[in-house]
Amino acid sequence: MLRRLYDWTLSLAARPSAPYALAAVSFAESSFFPVPPDVMLVPMMLARPDRAWSYALICTIASVVGGLLGYAIGYLLYDSIGVWVFKFYGLADGAEAFRHSYAEYGHWIILLKGLTPIPYKLVTITSGFAGYHLGWFILLSIITRGARFFIVALLMSRYGGSIKGIIDRHFNIVAAVSIAAVVGGFIAFRYLF
Repeated sequence: MLRRLYDWTLSLAARPSAPYALAAVSFAESSFFPVPPDVMLVPMMLARPDRAWSYALICTIASVVGGLLGYAIGYLLYDSIGVWVFKFYGLADGAEAFRHSYAEYGHWIILLKGLTPIPYKLVTITSGFAGYHLGWFILLSIITRGARFFIVALLMSRYGGSIKGIIDRHFNIVAAVSIAAVVGGFIAFRYLF
């Protein structure tokens, strides 16, 4: 099933609607959706390496705007929707400790978590919940999400052919490692904060 999704995403890159779908996934992932945009981003960059940089820009902008929705959920709706999202991911107990750590380490938390497999929506919702300064949140989100997506663009534009060959030959292993990274991100968030 994952192989079909990968092949479908490769074919999607040729469609005019591909950037819109990528933006929608990037937006949703930063606020409520559990699947990272890399699921679409990497195959699209492999299929169209000439558009890697524009895809990275789309992901960055959509992710930051989606992060604002996540921030709003935490700031305005934590007691209803925010709690539900944290409970859904089994992280409600760690949210309060994470909130308190913002007093001293907020900048570093946003910068580091935005680059890791820890789901960014948890950072955006908790940033709102903690009342983190909105201007700093936006600036740091642009830096960290931009760095994440543009690093992928750099790798895909330079080594895309080799990476595609590795993915094609060892798809099941690559898929398993990717899933483990996402699950590991949730687990790390739960036990570190």
